[in-house]
Amino acid sequence: MQLPAGKKIYFASDLHLGAPNREKSLKREKLFVQWLDEIKADAAILYLVGDVFDFWFEYKKAVPRGYVRLLGKLAELSDAGIALHIFTGNHDMWIFDYLPEELGARIHREPIRKTYNGKNFYIGHGDGLGPGDHGYKFIKKVFQNPFCRWAFARLHPNFGIGLADFFSKTSRAKTGESDATYLGEEKEWLAIYAREIAQTEEVDYFLFGHRHLPLKIPLEKKAVYYNLGDWLTYYTYGAFDGTAFQLKTFPDHRPFDFKKTQSPAVHKS
Repeated sequence: MQLPAGKKIYFASDLHLGAPNREKSLKREKLFVQWLDEIKADAAILYLVGDVFDFWFEYKKAVPRGYVRLLGKLAELSDAGIALHIFTGNHDMWIFDYLPEELGARIHREPIRKTYNGKNFYIGHGDGLGPGDHGYKFIKKVFQNPFCRWAFARLHPNFGIGLADFFSKTSRAKTGESDATYLGEEKEWLAIYAREIAQTEEVDYFLFGHRHLPLKIPLEKKAVYYNLGDWLTYYTYGAFDGTAFQLKTFPDHRPFDFKKTQSPAVHKS
């Protein structure tokens, strides 16, 4: 696909709306909607690369309450002709047909490959990829199992959503410290995953979320692995202008300084 002149592709990940409480989530939601307002003029495509919600489960006739500002703004962008792509993450993997029907969004559950203006993109949330983390990979299979989804849907929403929301917050609390720690080029597991693919495929940009830490790691054959960061701590987003990709910060729109997350001072082996 060739981008129209003056148009861009935008990427954001890991908003975790709903966490840690309604007050802080609402403040973050309003800020994100402000960003969406600002990019509307030149956006051709918008990728939300997973964990938009800290928890999401769709019952046949009910969805989690809240997020009306975000959903309304996404509907507005979609109605304006901006292509909307939403990846499921480990916190909101139970997105089904509600968002596609209401927003016109395309849902992705696995990484995808796209080519824009001759640049090859490999895009995914990142959970369950790369070496290790066998416990989560097993749990993910359980959560994705049709029977398990059917069984959970039998719970009353007041109980089911409340229960899952509790475990979602507990899980994120346990991984918060590790999410904030740069492991080094040789130990960043999504970089390892990307490096293996780059050896056999022509990819210019690997774009992942999940890690919460804004990262930029050069790989083989001029490929680059980026982690998009999050909207809990860094408020970062990606932008491709048809020529190059950059990770920027909001609200100042400056290129992100990767020394903040990849310097020896934050490295822990």
